[in-house]
Amino acid sequence: MVHQIYPEKIKSILLLTLFVVAVLMMILVPLPISHPPSQHRNFVIEARQFAYFPAVLWVNPGDTVTIKLVSSDVVHGLYVDGYSVSVKADPGQSKSLTFVADKSGSFRLRCNVACGAMHPFMIGKLEVGFHEWLFRSIGLAMLMTGGIYFNVRKNNKQA
Repeated sequence: MVHQIYPEKIKSILLLTLFVVAVLMMILVPLPISHPPSQHRNFVIEARQFAYFPAVLWVNPGDTVTIKLVSSDVVHGLYVDGYSVSVKADPGQSKSLTFVADKSGSFRLRCNVACGAMHPFMIGKLEVGFHEWLFRSIGLAMLMTGGIYFNVRKNNKQA
């Protein structure tokens, strides 16, 4: 018994294969994003029981980062995981620390001074890197929208 493959089925398989290849390329191929030159970034972080304000800092790789820690209630500290730098500020005082963000990734900012009962939950985040997943997710959303559009159009033609 010989199976015959119909042209519509070949076309569907080909389109599905192209769609899968496009999705894989969107996820795996490096983006041609030009990296901005290194610059000096200054941040002022207010520490109060039991949070940092702002809680998230975004920098690019290679940036020189200066963080001024201002304590508004009790003695607080700031330790940057992955960079092994820290600073401690007394109430009403401020202290600064400076380092080069030469490692990409997400790093915790932790209070390294026992400041009260909720001390372990006093954390923040330093994001070093480019937001390439934002661009990738936009591309994937566009691919999915196009796939849905063509699928609906094909189903309407068949009906």
